[in-house]
Amino acid sequence: MSNRSVTAGVAFAGVMAHCGGSPVGAVKYLVGAIASAPAAPEPYAALAELWRERRAELKEGLERDGSLSAVLAQAYFLFLDGDMDDAVMTLGSVTGVRPDVAWGAAPWFGDARLLGTVSAQALAEACLRTLDYGRDLDSDEMRERFAPWFHAIDVVSERSPVPESLASMARLPRACGRYELSFALCDRADAVEPVMWTEVARAVTWRETGDLGRAATAFERALALEPGNWSLYLDLADVRAEQGDFAAAVGHAEKGLAHAPDEASLRAAHATYRARLTGSSDALRDLIALSPDLPSTSYRDLLIDYACAGPGLPHALVAEARGGKSAPAAR
Repeated sequence: MSNRSVTAGVAFAGVMAHCGGSPVGAVKYLVGAIASAPAAPEPYAALAELWRERRAELKEGLERDGSLSAVLAQAYFLFLDGDMDDAVMTLGSVTGVRPDVAWGAAPWFGDARLLGTVSAQALAEACLRTLDYGRDLDSDEMRERFAPWFHAIDVVSERSPVPESLASMARLPRACGRYELSFALCDRADAVEPVMWTEVARAVTWRETGDLGRAATAFERALALEPGNWSLYLDLADVRAEQGDFAAAVGHAEKGLAHAPDEASLRAAHATYRARLTGSSDALRDLIALSPDLPSTSYRDLLIDYACAGPGLPHALVAEARGGKSAPAAR
């Protein structure tokens, strides 16, 4: 559908005639227009009239339809009904599936009624949903498409600075390479109350910018706020390993195991960094045994690479470990 067709022929009566009187068909037609020009107001006006005139049919039809068109329309209908939290979270789900379309440019998403009432928790959840599929968002085109999201984050985080929610919001600008906004959200959260999640958000952002020293310092501050959190010890161990300080990496992993002795990721990291530091064959065998239990293939491969670089390890054992990189080792 061309941009020209968006501004012509989207009146309610014309759309219904075009779609043979089917309200669900009309929704799909209008969402196609929105996808071509998300900021154009005409398709939303037709959707609003459709919702007023054929609400019962639409509710029944859309409940059975899990297509992207149905979900996007439901986001707007939720807005029309004043359910701003669910509207924003639903739009986040749509954006996660198709981030190549600037869905956030919808006039309703920037509406003062929405930005003035949507909760920080709902916007944070919506931001996380935009990241659900792991798309690469770090480009000028994506930053432009997500500009309305950055505006919403700025407005809502200033109005309702809930620290945990701001830490979650910070993940979206970080994924888009907007590191300054991610750090600004952390600072805004700290002005309310220092919490562990803010320091984690700050640490991850520093790590992605390549400043491992500041990342480690932020993880240490997070541990000071929540000293029993085993995952923070693992984060610190991984950062120290990335810095080449395997003695510190072993120490952090050991401290984590004191809190979670059965955690597979911690045990694997501890074995890895011992093997890398000392050339311990037993440590490498421990890693080989634990590697099938690691949920992340990329993390497992990274640990294997670290461990296999340990001094003086037997070639046959290294080959066995590397054989587990492409597929989990048989147990």
